[in-house]
Amino acid sequence: MTSGEGSLRVVMVGVSHRRAPISLRESLAFPDADLDRALVALRAHVPEGVLLSTCHRVELYAVAPPELRTAVTLKRFWSDDRGVSASEFEPLAYSFTGQNAVRHLLSVASGLDSAIVGEPQILGQVRQALDRAVAQRAAGPVLTALFHRAVATGRRARTETAIGRNAASVSYAAAELARHQFGDLHGSRVLLIGAGKMGAIAAKNLIERGVAEIAMVGRGERRAHALALECGRAVTAARLEDALLVCDIVMSCTSAPHYVLTKETLMRAMKERRGRPLLLIDIAVPRDIEPSAAEIGGVRLFNIDDLEAAVAANVRARRAETRLVTPIIEQEATAFERWLATRRVVPTIMALRERAEAIRQSELARTAAVLDRLPEADRRRIEALTLAIEKKLLHHPIALLRAQAGSGDGHETEEALLRLFGLRAGDRFDTAQPGPRPDGHADGSS
Repeated sequence: MTSGEGSLRVVMVGVSHRRAPISLRESLAFPDADLDRALVALRAHVPEGVLLSTCHRVELYAVAPPELRTAVTLKRFWSDDRGVSASEFEPLAYSFTGQNAVRHLLSVASGLDSAIVGEPQILGQVRQALDRAVAQRAAGPVLTALFHRAVATGRRARTETAIGRNAASVSYAAAELARHQFGDLHGSRVLLIGAGKMGAIAAKNLIERGVAEIAMVGRGERRAHALALECGRAVTAARLEDALLVCDIVMSCTSAPHYVLTKETLMRAMKERRGRPLLLIDIAVPRDIEPSAAEIGGVRLFNIDDLEAAVAANVRARRAETRLVTPIIEQEATAFERWLATRRVVPTIMALRERAEAIRQSELARTAAVLDRLPEADRRRIEALTLAIEKKLLHHPIALLRAQAGSGDGHETEEALLRLFGLRAGDRFDTAQPGPRPDGHADGSS
């Protein structure tokens, strides 16, 4: 293999939800506020690097020459930067090199390695990881191309298969249930009880489905107001019964140890509503809504067991789609490997072009006395003619080298070109002077 950029390979190390507990992942994660600094620090250790840090995984990607122990370097950087002994995470960590590292990232972006198969958030997280690395000049051409390929693969997986279809989380399923019950949510008013993490996810899912208004009740009024600023208006707990009179859907997801909505409270509300139906979705454990409320006329009550049954069926359907995603990953991984293989011969192509240009400039210099007597337009035509001849002569050998390199058979062609033109990959020629020949004379000399 020739020297230079082409000899680089992809290496990654990481931990994920599959083996590492959340406490370890938290200690190894790169918080958003610290990510840029960490990327700058990573540049001192590897030619290219990207940090993919989410709640379910922390992965470090690098590109480096194969003779370097890059995985060891990454682990040492990780340990030093996060202040966690390598002995604590190495038994639970994984590492991939070359094609295996490429395929792993494509699988991650496709949602095959997620806690919930096919979940969409990871695709945006992969894109954001690259954007941050590019902004800090940590990602170079190889990782930039790889991560773009990963995003494209994830999109293909979700458009060409059903890997991302159907609700596969309780909060998502709750929003889907509301949509199925009402058909169109654009005119619906939702009362969200609980402003924690699950409440925030539920609010986001409802807004994505066009809900016109979300009134929020949270035990922490400040948190409810903060969430309301993003997606609705806040309603204090004291006015809960008033909110029940005007909403169409109630979604409750608190951590309260008792019922937040009792049958008695709902009976009073339904009397005031005068027959208008009310959809109740209880995704809390323990339950927020008294189960006997389902006996009230006009009330439709669904709890987390109802939703989890639907989610389980959807997850099984998603997992069945992985067989259709795998060929997409293989196609994209092969395409990336071909692209990377063509980059391995870039130094040879550059040397060949510079050799030819050095010869062309040398011959023009030899006839400068004659050319200087010609009109400017004629001199330009002659220069354009020599440049066109140079490009046409180089076109076929360069195209052949790229094609064979892309198929994995370019080494012999590259060696033949190097011998024929008396080159070494990475040679550079001064285009203002005749280039060297193997016999030590200047090109074009007699």
